[in-house]
Amino acid sequence: MTSPIEDAILSQLADLPAGKSIDPANVAKIILPERWQRALGQVRSTAVGMARAGQVVILRHNKPADPDTFKGVYRLRLPMEGDVIPSGGADNGED
Repeated sequence: MTSPIEDAILSQLADLPAGKSIDPANVAKIILPERWQRALGQVRSTAVGMARAGQVVILRHNKPADPDTFKGVYRLRLPMEGDVIPSGGADNGED
């Protein structure tokens, strides 16, 4: 059974061309339109769980990021053939 946040993420991604990504803030605005900023943490933790399960890919600088160590601004997209997800802190979020 999926959560409303998972449903919102998957619904938004399903409407996009392959390889395109979504802004997590848009998901938060669907879940809690009046106070969407409060939902950002829940969206992030849900996205991390979905990324660990292989349902979505978390992007930093338009490249797949390790869901356990990424920091900062991110986007979400569906997995694509050839994706290599770094692990072990390869993306520390520094620019």
